[in-house]
Amino acid sequence: MNDINDPYELRVEVPSVETFRRLRTDAGLSDRAPEAVALALPNTWHGVVLHHEGEPIGMGRIIGDGGTAFQVVDICVHPAHQGRGLGRRIMAALTEELERRAPATAYVSLIADGPARFLYEKFGFADTATHDSIGMYRSMETR
Repeated sequence: MNDINDPYELRVEVPSVETFRRLRTDAGLSDRAPEAVALALPNTWHGVVLHHEGEPIGMGRIIGDGGTAFQVVDICVHPAHQGRGLGRRIMAALTEELERRAPATAYVSLIADGPARFLYEKFGFADTATHDSIGMYRSMETR
């Protein structure tokens, strides 16, 4: 429950295509094609949108198969609202949902850009390179 004096409201919801694209680009993340976003968003396992005075200013999503594999994605906060612990609030909500609903044997991953790794470490995420695995990716633009 939000404090009555708290100007931010975290809602369990999936953003619209337009909101998703705006929040990503406002936060300095890469844009995604609207057609791709429209396909992706309904597959969100759990999503949250952070609002300030009714306007979406941040978000985070969990995607995955619902049993064995999950990925935390699209964590972002508008630059005008950064530095206030809002990314931590988004991650806390996502982590709570994982702990509540995901099986104990599930593997949860994410890609940490720059200093965001320090936030994610506070929620129990560890660098895969220190283990026998390494995170990898492939962009479909390279085909």
